[in-house]
Amino acid sequence: MMNKIDLSQSVSGEEWGEFFDRFSTNNRGRHISMETIDEEIGDYKLISNAPLLAMIYDRPDKGDNLAIEVGQDQMTYGHTIDSPVEVSTGQNTNGEIVAMCIIDNTGRKTLIKLHAD
Repeated sequence: MMNKIDLSQSVSGEEWGEFFDRFSTNNRGRHISMETIDEEIGDYKLISNAPLLAMIYDRPDKGDNLAIEVGQDQMTYGHTIDSPVEVSTGQNTNGEIVAMCIIDNTGRKTLIKLHAD
């Protein structure tokens, strides 16, 4: 499990499309680690220290999912979160996002930690 980071900044569902577009643009190429936490199947590390390519949110009327793509110039790994219900972020003292937690409608959490540039 990743080091403890306070994930206290909630992102409103109405803002997710714009938030993830802006986040992808501002953090493309930044290395991330990602894991899932599920009470039934346990914790599972998905990737470690891979470059973020994009985070693409499709509204409920368009697919209701969040796709997370990693890779330098093309996608080498993808992870999809179906029916996200909550997005929260953790920030450093400069206000930069250093971690994110996305919870789906089953309660499964996907944790993303952004590595320093």
